[in-house]
Amino acid sequence: MGVVQIEFTSTLTQEDENRLAPAVMKALSGVLDMLPIAYILRVETTDDNVLVHVSPQPSAWEAVPGSDAVRPILES
Repeated sequence: MGVVQIEFTSTLTQEDENRLAPAVMKALSGVLDMLPIAYILRVETTDDNVLVHVSPQPSAWEAVPGSDAVRPILES
């Protein structure tokens, strides 16, 4: 099973990033939660604010090699 990592670079201000990051996380997780996939969303802002969301399908994680190593500490 492969892993896909997608990175975006923002040109927003720190304040704008901190305000929009939760909305981006909510929108993306809302779409991805409808799919039968295991995923982790991680959003890091310029001032080191980190938001993490893990797919709600724990059985799917068993099939992902090394998934225990990437389990986040924070979940939203």
